[in-house]
Amino acid sequence: MDFDKVCKKVMDLDHRIRFAGMINEKGRLFAGGMKGGVKSLEDTRDDEMMYMQLVLRAKMRREFDQVLGSVEFALSYRENIIMMSFPMKDYVLLLSAEKGIDISAIPLKVLKILRH
Repeated sequence: MDFDKVCKKVMDLDHRIRFAGMINEKGRLFAGGMKGGVKSLEDTRDDEMMYMQLVLRAKMRREFDQVLGSVEFALSYRENIIMMSFPMKDYVLLLSAEKGIDISAIPLKVLKILRH
């Protein structure tokens, strides 16, 4: 799988998507990133902490997979931004978007991209 291409396809789904990146099991960004011309809301140190927390939350959610089924995506609707995470086997796709994005349609479109 070409992870940079996947991130590009996700970014192209909607102009309000600010970031699409692949995070490894150690909480490191290894593909994708911020859309050109868009400034991050947090600094680099905060990014690293957020990625590590994201991976930890994804691992913790797996404890309930046997009973509830696996997590397909998680959504966080924040005051300034919408964040979505899509756990994969060894990685997590993280997406951030501006308010106003269709939160009922975009996650399903992302899942379709990830399944192809």
